[in-house]
Amino acid sequence: MYPALVFGDIMTAVGWSMERLCGFAFLAAASLLISSALVCGQTTDAAKPQTTTSTAPDYQAPLAPSIPPGAPHMSKQTRFEIIRDFETQLVYSRTTFPMGSKGLKLQNGTTTPNGQALQQLIALWGPSIKPGDPAHISYVRIKDNVIHFDLNGGPIKRKKWYQHIEISGTGGTPVPLSKDESTDNPHGSYLEVYFDKYVPELSPAQLRAILYPALDFNAKNREQAYLDTVPPKVKEAIQAHRVLVGMSTEMVLHAKGKPPKKVREKDGDVEYEEWIYGDPPADVDFVRIIGDEVVQIETMKVGGEKIVRTDKEVILPKPEDTEAKKEEQDRPANAPSLRRPGEDPENAPKPSDRIDQAPPAAPQSTPPSDPGPGEMVGRR
Repeated sequence: MYPALVFGDIMTAVGWSMERLCGFAFLAAASLLISSALVCGQTTDAAKPQTTTSTAPDYQAPLAPSIPPGAPHMSKQTRFEIIRDFETQLVYSRTTFPMGSKGLKLQNGTTTPNGQALQQLIALWGPSIKPGDPAHISYVRIKDNVIHFDLNGGPIKRKKWYQHIEISGTGGTPVPLSKDESTDNPHGSYLEVYFDKYVPELSPAQLRAILYPALDFNAKNREQAYLDTVPPKVKEAIQAHRVLVGMSTEMVLHAKGKPPKKVREKDGDVEYEEWIYGDPPADVDFVRIIGDEVVQIETMKVGGEKIVRTDKEVILPKPEDTEAKKEEQDRPANAPSLRRPGEDPENAPKPSDRIDQAPPAAPQSTPPSDPGPGEMVGRR
């Protein structure tokens, strides 16, 4: 009896050991398969070419909606929706707004003043909002054939309700309760959108498309909003942090940032400014700027090599060129001209080519040989 019990216990122990061995073997096989799969997955991923995606996709300009001639007037409900949708929105500027009480007007996709007139305002008063700068729509007003947008509080600060309260002082002179503060707002401006006869029925999406020449509602940050306003070649250079001859100072700041060093020099009668990027033993770039344009880039390499670039690598349109092209496009084909029939317009004399000559002098009157009565009296 006892041997049988002992034999049964031995067989039970052996069976339990076999089960454990089978479990260990299964776990070992599973771990081996998992490790092999991971190795294969890593090898496959390593074999694949690495692709990078841009974090700031390029947005295409929205197409401005075509308003039919018989479109109805904007309803009262739509006015409330436009005001509620656009007020307190944060947008990015696509153009320069001048400082002062004069803002920009937008009509038929063109902002005014522009070109040389806008440059004169900027030179006189300075910029209030630059391309790429964030702007806050603080006030919307719809009246007659115009939609008015105040940006960053508008050019004039609006008074609070308590600033309008006055009390009568000595002799009935009104005395305001609040102190007199300057109403100028150098950080604010406005944009007015003009329509032909009246403000038609529009959706908020259609109005955003109309505002795109001046305001960008799709940009995610300031850099992206600014890059959408420059030519493609300049955009690629800024993204690669390179400076091209012909860039403006604003483009250089977006490409390289603020220069650690600046030097003002004079070459004969021409004054220039040199922005220095980098410190030895790394490469050092000397960016020479005259006015608002990069005219020379001198790079000192680590090995002592000196590279100088003076040829224009990008040509930006000048304000006067843009205005002349617009006037040429707006000029009708049958407009009156002072040219003779068959005369080449390119070789025609220009007003500036003429030499101003003094007008011919009036002929002097010769005294008559026979003296008159007045002359005889004068001699007496």
